[in-house]
Amino acid sequence: MSQYLSCFTEEEYKKAKYFLAYQVATMMGRKLEEGDWTSVYCKAKGIPESGWSNLKIDVNFQGLGVEHKLLSVPIKGSTIKTICGTTLMHPAATRSIRISNLEALPNEVMFEVLEQYNELINTRAKEVKDNYPDCTEPDIRIGWLLWERSLTEFLYFEEKLIPINPDDFYAEWNITPARGVRKSSKSLWVYDKITNKKKYSVTTSAGIKIQPYFDVPAPTNQNLYFFRVQSEPIDADTFCLWVSSKTALSLKNIVGTIEKDTLSKAIDNISLSVKEPSSNYESPEDLAIPIYVTKHAFEKLISTFEGVSDEHRVQQLIEYLTS
Repeated sequence: MSQYLSCFTEEEYKKAKYFLAYQVATMMGRKLEEGDWTSVYCKAKGIPESGWSNLKIDVNFQGLGVEHKLLSVPIKGSTIKTICGTTLMHPAATRSIRISNLEALPNEVMFEVLEQYNELINTRAKEVKDNYPDCTEPDIRIGWLLWERSLTEFLYFEEKLIPINPDDFYAEWNITPARGVRKSSKSLWVYDKITNKKKYSVTTSAGIKIQPYFDVPAPTNQNLYFFRVQSEPIDADTFCLWVSSKTALSLKNIVGTIEKDTLSKAIDNISLSVKEPSSNYESPEDLAIPIYVTKHAFEKLISTFEGVSDEHRVQQLIEYLTS
């Protein structure tokens, strides 16, 4: 049985893409936060939002509990799918860990740490059970959202979040010597007994935290969800720009239509001297709308306007067309 779980129906997946595109449009390039994704997830699945907090599980609805973890991945001129099939490390699964003796044997410390992590997992399960007493066994999951800095492409998948058996692992201390102004550090590395793969790193400097290693599914895995919500190539001569419905309406009122050929001609007629981005943009309040332009028009748009997103560049286009 696959370790990865189905989490969206086809309709929910489509909704998630629209809500994520809208969320990105409102962000204007700022860093993605866990609350942003949790909001998208809940809206797509029709789950009431309870507000994000790092003190409670992110999603808690009718026996389903999901702990969301986000990780920014460096992608240099490639698709985010290049990380499929690799192993990544999250910098902090939890900081609610204490170690009583840093000089103890590594396996002793490992048992102490994993027992505390199991207590946290059991607490999450109790939250979900208490919120929906009718469920016989709460469905507790960890959801991984991987994103890149331009907020163009995303990967999402879920796994079961269940207590860990410390007997399945062994540990070693790792000492990193001081270098220059950097002080020496000590970490506990935890390995799987069968595969010998590193599964956890427990830091002891600048706060104790568990750093889990996790495997990204293959690109063909049916339970891996890929989202592209900016500058989306449709075919050899078509790009989709995701903007707010408010911005799309403003553009339609100016150009007369947001039909591909007419809009592309309007972009093609832009003066190449236009380079100064405006900071006087409005935040969209409605759902995202896909608008289509030719490849040539898309290249002209991104080379002319130095925006942080499709939404920002199209707002600059509107400003240019009305000036």
